[in-house]
Amino acid sequence: MVTKIPNTFIKTISLLSLIFYFLITTTSNPHSVLAEEVIDQEEDPDYYILDETPSILSNVTVSSKTRMLVSHYKKIKKGMRCHVASYNICNGVKANNGTSLLHCCKKHCRNILGDKNNCGRCGHKCGFGQRCCGGVCTYVNFNPNHCGKCTKKCATGVKCEYGYCGYA
Repeated sequence: MVTKIPNTFIKTISLLSLIFYFLITTTSNPHSVLAEEVIDQEEDPDYYILDETPSILSNVTVSSKTRMLVSHYKKIKKGMRCHVASYNICNGVKANNGTSLLHCCKKHCRNILGDKNNCGRCGHKCGFGQRCCGGVCTYVNFNPNHCGKCTKKCATGVKCEYGYCGYA
């Protein structure tokens, strides 16, 4: 007895195998865009380490849970909820040894020095091909001072080509 396999099943399996092949090959290459995004996320912890104690801790109405989170551990979870008027836990607080400046943007703590959706101020979005470098939207594909990412500088006389430092 011969069992017939539906044509759609074979097509689905073929498509899934191509997708898996693509994902495996792109993430295994250290120069691929997908692999670079994974590396950036690993370098980026889930918390901002505060450089100073936020001014909200002087307010008596703050819950003990929030006071313990911020004062004892000296860190704020990325994207932590806030409110500009009443619960502004991240109002101009410096973090990560001065590399982050936190502000309450749309009810969440954001780093306005590195967030491409809140670059320099809340709501200021960087364009396609730009990253937020120190609060300024910067093209990183051909910029030898910010080649591929904000802190990567090419050697003197070396061009930045498509986010990679080339040859002199």
